[in-house]
Amino acid sequence: MERRNFISSMAALGATALLPIPGYSMLKKPKYKMGLQLFTIHEEMMKNTLGTLHAVKAMGFQDFEIFGFDGEKETFYGYKSSEFRKIIDDLQITVSSGHFGFSPYLDKPDDVLKRFADQCINGARALNMKYITWPWLAPEQRTMEHFQLLAEKLNLVGEQVTAAGLGFAYHNHGFEFIDYNGENGFDIISNETDPELVKLQMDMYWVMHSSKYSPKELVEKQPGRYVMWHIKDMDKATRDYTELGNGSINYAEILPDPVESGLEFYYLEQGGNYAYSPMKSIADSADYFKKHLQTYL
Repeated sequence: MERRNFISSMAALGATALLPIPGYSMLKKPKYKMGLQLFTIHEEMMKNTLGTLHAVKAMGFQDFEIFGFDGEKETFYGYKSSEFRKIIDDLQITVSSGHFGFSPYLDKPDDVLKRFADQCINGARALNMKYITWPWLAPEQRTMEHFQLLAEKLNLVGEQVTAAGLGFAYHNHGFEFIDYNGENGFDIISNETDPELVKLQMDMYWVMHSSKYSPKELVEKQPGRYVMWHIKDMDKATRDYTELGNGSINYAEILPDPVESGLEFYYLEQGGNYAYSPMKSIADSADYFKKHLQTYL
């Protein structure tokens, strides 16, 4: 055998030796950080921000989605953006997305909306976020006319946020899936916004609660666009929120392929209906997720 071929063969053999042996169980490091939407424990964050973040980090949460930004004061939980950044850096955790209060600006002139978007961009940059997320529409805004307006505003803000070097996404609830003579708000949002400017954050609880499509089917319709997920369970009797593992959603069965989805971040969340307390609920959900679902992510 020529020397060059011999060296190549030995290198290939060495690489093969590093591959997992069939049937041999290796510890799999999760691809994604375990995330938490901080709305779940908003009161605790307002009362004792530092102690609460220490506690949730100890539960295994590494990445967070923020809630409660004050654009005029440039604060998170009462801390100036720079002060809050120091807290998360000292704790060696990350904040990759934020839910920002865009809803009151839907009916405002574009320049007013863009001014608020600039405030959000400044806040997001201060925390080194990757995404700014529009999370909500007020009840009086949930009409087909407002969904059409929303699509226009999402494209507008998406262009502004993208130009600033950040990602922009819309987070669904259940009201987007309500049918109005064969149309619904989610179809308008997903079909009439630019996929390059407006990504989607899929709340799987609300998809299972209100949509005629499964999470996998939604991803199949627009692969690569669902860059973030919210994961929470549904009470078997009331269909309200509940801790992971206590409800009716079989996540091992309904989770889409993260690569096909375009997934970058996911967040556990529980918006209410706590069995004991918000902190106990997220601890229980974290334990269940690590034992039963983290292997998929």
